[in-house]
Amino acid sequence: MSLFSRFSRDTRRVSVGEAHRRTHSDDAPAVLLDVRERGEWNAGRAPGAVYAPLSALTAGSVLPQAAQGRPLVVICRSGNRSRKAAELLTARGEDAVDVRGGMTAWADAGYPVVDAHGHRGSVA
Repeated sequence: MSLFSRFSRDTRRVSVGEAHRRTHSDDAPAVLLDVRERGEWNAGRAPGAVYAPLSALTAGSVLPQAAQGRPLVVICRSGNRSRKAAELLTARGEDAVDVRGGMTAWADAGYPVVDAHGHRGSVA
């Protein structure tokens, strides 16, 4: 693999700080798309995230309305599923990047995590 191809692939990944900036600033153009499964989502998610599990996306499901036509910052627990989802979505013509370290890195950086009831959540 050439240095250029490795660099190109890495530009499709962003840090949690960049993910937060792209999705939670006042003029944030992107949506944070959480691709974990339902139990993980219910235990803890970033406020304002949109839910679309990788299992549904790989089965051909369309994006939720709130994510359609917007840049996507894709997140999972650790970054493995989000990388796959971002690749899948990019192949479908979406503008998608994934978050290095996922929700684990998000929580470690001190960004909020809420559960299904809006209370303090945990990364499952």
